[in-house]
Amino acid sequence: MYQIDLNSDLGESFGAYRIGNDEEIIRRVTSVNVACGFHAGDPVVMDRVVRLAGECCVAVGAHPGYPDLQGFGRRAMALSENEIKCCVRYQLGALWAMATGRGLRLQHVKPHGALYNLCQHDAAAARAVCQAVQEVDPALRLYAGAGSALGRVAAEMGMDVAWEIFADRAYRDDLSLVPRSQPGAMITDENLAVKRCLRMVKEGVVTTVTGKDVPIRGDTLCVHGDSPRALAFVARIRWEFEAAGIAVRNFQE
Repeated sequence: MYQIDLNSDLGESFGAYRIGNDEEIIRRVTSVNVACGFHAGDPVVMDRVVRLAGECCVAVGAHPGYPDLQGFGRRAMALSENEIKCCVRYQLGALWAMATGRGLRLQHVKPHGALYNLCQHDAAAARAVCQAVQEVDPALRLYAGAGSALGRVAAEMGMDVAWEIFADRAYRDDLSLVPRSQPGAMITDENLAVKRCLRMVKEGVVTTVTGKDVPIRGDTLCVHGDSPRALAFVARIRWEFEAAGIAVRNFQE
């Protein structure tokens, strides 16, 4: 039987600024990655998303990024390994407090944006993230990009790893994501997205931007919550998965 966790990056609003459609998307996914205030989010937003997750029986994970509100965490920063580790621990602590206050336990950690992309190939940065997670709670699962250094390092350190694939992002041949600054980085065609997702889950293959079919493993599938088509993508993908006999559930079920 095929099985997949369906996740989305949420809690990215800030003060008076609203991003995404958290209330509707959260009802259609099985796990949420909550921004922790560095690249997006604020304490009130974090608490609201955690509360909604509890009401919808959706697993909660931390989505730590660079301290870069202006750039939404998508700009590279020259941080030392210790700085990365401290930034991640700080953000985990904030979301841990919000979850604990709502009677919930964190399920996972997924780096955001430029930090996520760095951990795709940089073993030192990946190790810093893993060490931060282990120091806070060794039981937390790490969401790592398919084929990434982060996943390999986490596995070597004895951590639980969920290999992540993307519904709305294009891949290069090394399974890194096509940079958002380049044409074709985002998959906006709903039918194409569904077809790619079904193939990744059932066949373990993805077609890259060069047209090459590359093996890929996916335990959890992400739809970005800030995408204009996010709600439609999530609803359609979940329906298509269930129709194809793919069980959609998180790692706590």
